[in-house]
Amino acid sequence: MFQDPPGGGRAVAVWSIGVAVYFVAVIFRTSLGVAGLDAADRFHVNASALATFSLLQLLVYAGMQIPVGLMVDRLGTKKVLTLGAVLFTVGQLGFALSPSYGMALAARALLGCGDAMTFISVLRLGTRWFPARRGPLMAQLAGLVGMAGNLVSTLVLAPVLHGVGWTAAFAGSAVAGLVVLVPLVLFLRDHPEGHGPVPAERGSGGFVRRQIRESWAEPGTRLGLWVHFTTQFPAMVFLLLWGMPFLVEAQGLSRTTAGGLLTLVVASNMALGLVYGQVVGRRQSARIPLALGTVGLTALLWAAVLAYPGDTAPMWLLITLCLVLGGCGPASMIGFDFARPANPPERQGTASGITNMGGFIASMTTLLTVGVLLDATGDNYRIAFSTVFVLEALGVSQILRLRRRALAREAEPERASRACPLPDAAGREGP
Repeated sequence: MFQDPPGGGRAVAVWSIGVAVYFVAVIFRTSLGVAGLDAADRFHVNASALATFSLLQLLVYAGMQIPVGLMVDRLGTKKVLTLGAVLFTVGQLGFALSPSYGMALAARALLGCGDAMTFISVLRLGTRWFPARRGPLMAQLAGLVGMAGNLVSTLVLAPVLHGVGWTAAFAGSAVAGLVVLVPLVLFLRDHPEGHGPVPAERGSGGFVRRQIRESWAEPGTRLGLWVHFTTQFPAMVFLLLWGMPFLVEAQGLSRTTAGGLLTLVVASNMALGLVYGQVVGRRQSARIPLALGTVGLTALLWAAVLAYPGDTAPMWLLITLCLVLGGCGPASMIGFDFARPANPPERQGTASGITNMGGFIASMTTLLTVGVLLDATGDNYRIAFSTVFVLEALGVSQILRLRRRALAREAEPERASRACPLPDAAGREGP
């Protein structure tokens, strides 16, 4: 049995530093979403080549999740976050200065590598500094701050890009990476005194194999991966790259109006994140219904938009789609609420890394497929976006297959104690 972390004002201060790093990483990650058409003009590339920017970035991000989880479990949060901040800042600056498509690709890959080190680290800060009953809310709050970074990309970077030009906009934004690096180095701590994780056993090879094997053996970890896979990618693909071209080229909207709809997705995400966090924190039984309900509603709205008779869908339907897409991010965080109680504290980073791979693998697959289908069909967005339904069907089938075993395993006494810890030395209790 482990003691609940204390929480309190110092926990909020330390966690806020980590979240600020994640906030900047999301700004850099999503900056291409508002600059997709500009990037196509700047580097003279087609839809498939444009999709490669985001595809490579997500490929690096997804591929780094398990290594990052292992690094967090072995080295601690501060070292991993610091390295991540350095890498994504250099990547954003390199993207600003790249004179060619190849160099720009390399810069986005570097950015993706640094970005990959942020979210798992922030989740680890939450579990090490706050009581377990706060876990779902802290994870949703971290996701909410990330969406605020997306909002900055949409509302701030987009007009700056069109005002001062490519190089000045992206190079100027890279300064934010240096700003968050200072308090990170000076003030962030991995955990409160007396609440450190169990020391890892010596022998790197054995440690890596054991962490991955034991994390994957838990059905809760696998269920978390598939929940994340199924829920996250529709909104991620829309915001990261294809939303703006779809709204402008297929729906005939102006860039200003399309930007407003992208902002609506982010605003909806932020509002729903608080709701989802409170609901899951109070009723663990709501996790599966929330996840599957979000998937079903997303599929319904996408089908309505793509199948709407006529060349374009009405504005009210596009607005409804964007509001529903806002629930994808909060629903994806539910995946971590399955992985967290299934694994002990010393394995949380690895388990979170496995879970976090899900949505980014789905996003990467969809980004590439949409780009290829657009080129193959002469920019037929209805055919291209039908990819969404295939991946959602795959994910739902896996969630239904794993849910009973994962929930039964989670109810075992030693695992239940991870979600509801015993009173600590100060007399604090779990939920």
